[in-house]
Amino acid sequence: MANTNSAAASGTSSAEYDAIIIGSGFGGLYALHRLRDEMGLSVRAFDGAGGVGGTWWYNRYPGARVDAPSAPFYAYTFSKELVDEWEWTETQSAGPDVLAYLEHFAERFDLLSDIQFETWVTDATYDEATQRWMIETDQGGRLSTRFLICATGALFVAHKPDYPGIDDFAGECHHTGRWPHEPVSFAGKRVGVIGTGSSGIQSIPEIAKEAAHVTVFQRTAQYALPARNRPLTTEERTRYREDWENLRESMNRRGGWPFKTSRLQASDYTPEERHERYELLWEEGGIHLAINSYRGVLVDEELNEEVSEFVRSKIRAIVRDPETARKLLPDYYFGTKRLILDNGYFETYNRDNVTLVDLREDPIEAFTPSSVRTKLGEHPIDMLVLATGFDAVSGSMLKLNPKGRGGVSLKEKWDTRFDTYLGMTIAGYPNLFMIHGPGSPGVLFTMPLGGERQTAWIESCIRHLDDARLGAMEPTEEAEASWDHEISALAERTLYPRTDSWYTGANIPGKPRQFLAHLRGSQYFERLTEVAEGGFEGFVFEKKR
Repeated sequence: MANTNSAAASGTSSAEYDAIIIGSGFGGLYALHRLRDEMGLSVRAFDGAGGVGGTWWYNRYPGARVDAPSAPFYAYTFSKELVDEWEWTETQSAGPDVLAYLEHFAERFDLLSDIQFETWVTDATYDEATQRWMIETDQGGRLSTRFLICATGALFVAHKPDYPGIDDFAGECHHTGRWPHEPVSFAGKRVGVIGTGSSGIQSIPEIAKEAAHVTVFQRTAQYALPARNRPLTTEERTRYREDWENLRESMNRRGGWPFKTSRLQASDYTPEERHERYELLWEEGGIHLAINSYRGVLVDEELNEEVSEFVRSKIRAIVRDPETARKLLPDYYFGTKRLILDNGYFETYNRDNVTLVDLREDPIEAFTPSSVRTKLGEHPIDMLVLATGFDAVSGSMLKLNPKGRGGVSLKEKWDTRFDTYLGMTIAGYPNLFMIHGPGSPGVLFTMPLGGERQTAWIESCIRHLDDARLGAMEPTEEAEASWDHEISALAERTLYPRTDSWYTGANIPGKPRQFLAHLRGSQYFERLTEVAEGGFEGFVFEKKR
């Protein structure tokens, strides 16, 4: 076990650790707990934020909530005591509640003493001679570690669109992924919102309640499903706690979902019967329309179009103005972008103080200090909200840009494809592990549980190295190529690749197009277990030096 220098707490002196963790969201916090407390390793975590929370530390925009599954399942699952002591209050947890939960977790397990906040890792270079990662921070810290754990976040690097003159806008400008910690007032202001993904759909109804006027600049019309958020009852909390182990096992077996899902075949029912089921699931809310209608919604074009048209019919029924409703009708395959839950999003367009601009028909041409000019007109605004998403999944690792064998940077390695093995390791980067990296289930699995299981696999790697007196492990390029083929083959069986989305990198100009997620979450984790129990096929090892 490495000896640490007491001065390392300040980040200004060199120190040695068994593991360094980058990030203190769900994945990073759990990795710190497991590697330090369960394995007894010397561990240090770094985060550029001012506190724990990861994406929830930054995403403080009005209306921020968990999508699905939410309370109490979007949380750690490993500790029954933690489940019993935390009181979730709503079915769709609000951002501040998730952040409070993570702060509680960090305090409960005494993690804060080993996390250095407001500190960015500026360089991470692998030293082949010592089999250690050499780390530098913006606070002057120089450290080394045997294992580098990158819990850098799948949704972290905020994307700012490059519209002409956008930096000339003189009013307030806030990105939903970097929202101010002090209160933002919309009262009496003309607010422009660009983007109608998850953060846009969640924030627009809240902004409209206070602003003098909201102009929504829509890049893509979306299939948003009603969240039907409500308070959790005492009976529900009690039932979940009493049956927690079974629910946890169900999540492991069912792709992160705690309950049984529909196995119904659409062909066994008439169109009228199917429509009746869609209506019931719409009223129930959440993502049930996607997972509990009929098998094959994300595979069968005809069935997908039927569900798509059902949602479009709901939009037409909710939005009073036919022209606005028309602009809000999505035309991609239902469910092939991130499923979004809303709390009154479509109803917001019935307000007198909300205007919709469809950028496909009326694109932005330029910004002025006080307005947005589109092809068909000019829109005066006092505040600009950028709900324009992230350079997802790969962006945070590229921002870190570690340098592996031969000094090859990750930007060079990933210039044309985001090659990984198991979504957690990279050829040429020994002893580096990613949590929720490209090629893992990521956001298509319940992320807290996914992080727990990936960290357990990292532990198995470390124990294997120590038991065999080995110094380093990394995947082969052949294993990466095979994994890439497996990810692509799974995706090609579905409708996902036929839609431009951040799952494929289409939201970032110039980003390589590649489907970035493993679509079979439960099978993915079974595969991790098989690799570990089978002697880590696909990896090469070096003796300890």
